[in-house]
Amino acid sequence: MFTGIIEEIGVISSVVNKGQSRIFTIHAKRVLSDLKIGDSVSVNGICLTAVQKGRNNFSVEAVTESLVLSNLSDLVIGNRVNLERALSVVDRIGGHFVSGHVDGTGILKGRNDKGSHFEYEIEFPREFGRYIITKGSIAVDGVSLTVANVENNRMRISIVPHTLKNTTLGSKTIGGELNLELDMMGKYIENILLRDKSQGVTEEMMSKVGFIPIGIVEN
Repeated sequence: MFTGIIEEIGVISSVVNKGQSRIFTIHAKRVLSDLKIGDSVSVNGICLTAVQKGRNNFSVEAVTESLVLSNLSDLVIGNRVNLERALSVVDRIGGHFVSGHVDGTGILKGRNDKGSHFEYEIEFPREFGRYIITKGSIAVDGVSLTVANVENNRMRISIVPHTLKNTTLGSKTIGGELNLELDMMGKYIENILLRDKSQGVTEEMMSKVGFIPIGIVEN
């Protein structure tokens, strides 16, 4: 589990094919401080397992599904990637819950300088639309962001200068592919509603799955 608050930008130093998988070696500093083989690391928003650790780098293995659903397959030596270690239970959660299981990719269609911030317009697959809402959360290349507006199959997100400077989003060009992870809460709620569609949404059903109605106080 991650928060979408990027710790540092790493650099791809080696790419090696291993059957249907691919081994990426990444030059890094901060994430190496307590990284152990077997730990999970978010690389551009994809949860990958560290399979090797060196003095100035570590390696992760991406399987076929991760390569197909994300932009990992486009990475080459010299590319920069967003890095985040797994969430510690004692950390503050500055973003939102990010699983590192990317749903697919979107395309950067526009980038506008608004003075105090930049506004990115991202086109996403139409089937993602039911999970993307205005003011909702989304992870873009592993970065926790808030959706400013949604229209048809495009969304606008506002990005402050600090985020652009400390992630790879600042170097993205029009037409570039972005990893998207939809807010997992929307998926869970949809699953609950579909599962219990026959009986409708009741207070009893919501209580069973852990939702406590606001304003109801037990005496």
